[in-house]
Amino acid sequence: MLEITPLLQIPDDEFAWSFARSGGPGGQNVNKVASKAVLRWDLATNTTIPADVKNRLALQQKRYCTLDGGVIISSQLTRDQDRNRQDCLDKLRAIILQALFVPKVRKKTRPSRGSKRRRVEAKRRHGAVKENRRRPGAE
Repeated sequence: MLEITPLLQIPDDEFAWSFARSGGPGGQNVNKVASKAVLRWDLATNTTIPADVKNRLALQQKRYCTLDGGVIISSQLTRDQDRNRQDCLDKLRAIILQALFVPKVRKKTRPSRGSKRRRVEAKRRHGAVKENRRRPGAE
């Protein structure tokens, strides 16, 4: 059971694991041991995560999502298969926690009269400084 929050948990039977030989250091074992872990999770059929979180997850994490509504996460960080498996679960937990956060809706605002006046006055002052830099007989 992968616990995202105390109220949100994903059962282990929803995950499909596959293992392959990973690149990088490994010594003599590198050609014998399948230490790279690949986690496949069907997000479309999941019932424990709310629909709005699923939509945000699919929009935010396009690199992990497939066209048919699945999530694929792989890890070959360490030489140990179990630690790579745990790393995949940690990555999944992190992206789900990020998708749980609902962004604030931006309210459109208009500049105040004072800010408009200050902006125009600053432009006028800046133009006057540039005007003073000109040669006297340029016109």
